Amino acid sequence: MYESHFGLRELPFCLTPDTQFYLNSTWHAEASTVLDICIQQGEGFLKIVGEVGTGKTMLCRRLLSALPNNYMPIYIPNPYLSPEGLFHAIAHELGIRMNEANSHVVLKIIEDELVQLAVLGHKVILIVDEAQSMPAETLEALRLVTNLETEKFKLLQVVLFGQPELDVILGQPALRQLLQRVTFSYGLQPLVDEEVKDYLTHRLVKAGYSGPELFEPKAIKAITRASGGIPRLINVLAHKAMMCAFGKKANSVNKQFVYAAIDDTESVSRPRLVPFSFGRAAAIGVAVPFAALSVMELLDRLSGLSL
Repeated sequence: MYESHFGLRELPFCLTPDTQFYLNSTWHAEASTVLDICIQQGEGFLKIVGEVGTGKTMLCRRLLSALPNNYMPIYIPNPYLSPEGLFHAIAHELGIRMNEANSHVVLKIIEDELVQLAVLGHKVILIVDEAQSMPAETLEALRLVTNLETEKFKLLQVVLFGQPELDVILGQPALRQLLQRVTFSYGLQPLVDEEVKDYLTHRLVKAGYSGPELFEPKAIKAITRASGGIPRLINVLAHKAMMCAFGKKANSVNKQFVYAAIDDTESVSRPRLVPFSFGRAAAIGVAVPFAALSVMELLDRLSGLSL
């Protein structure tokens, strides 16, 4: 696409969480510290909550890649499971093969395996992504798993990553016993102002960029305001704006390219200090709207802009 035009090894703003692009921003650094310390201390139940696109899955994968060798992770990315399905998923990840349907028997087999692993010096940690999708009855079954312990320590640590809806679900009276098990909780927040600039620069450098500042200050400000500091939306807008710059053979990304990207993205809108009209858009040479355009149509329309 535009990699060679900007001197990149790879695309810098893909939506797939890639830990090589992980940036220890204020919120992610604090969340990572909470996770690292609590896991090292053997705390039984941790919860990380954040809005869509704030980087929960990136943080989750960073945790998985940073665990010491003596930790055995059980990773459940799609937790829409029945209680029995949860038990069997845990058993499968522990290498236990069985056809047993009785949940109590399955839980006892899991407990025996966890005890053996503890004797061998292994620590098992269950990591659930998108935990807000877990049915309430399965969350209650998760409480039974957290009951597995010796007189000295928990046999299984649990980390839940989820959207704010998870807090609403856990606030139900029927799940108050599980909520009491949560020893530490942390809420991820969007990036702010200068962090957005650092985020853009960080990902560009990781992708191989070594030139002058690629995004102009007004372009960064427009991305910050339109995205609300949500990393996923920053990626979407930065990627499309770079496509626009590439289509115009420009060596930097200006505000108009960002506005074009915003108009092509349904989940965001332009930051406006004054009412924006089609007449004013024509006067300054901005074509609107882009919302229904394909990528190729977008580039074709951009070729007619005077920027």
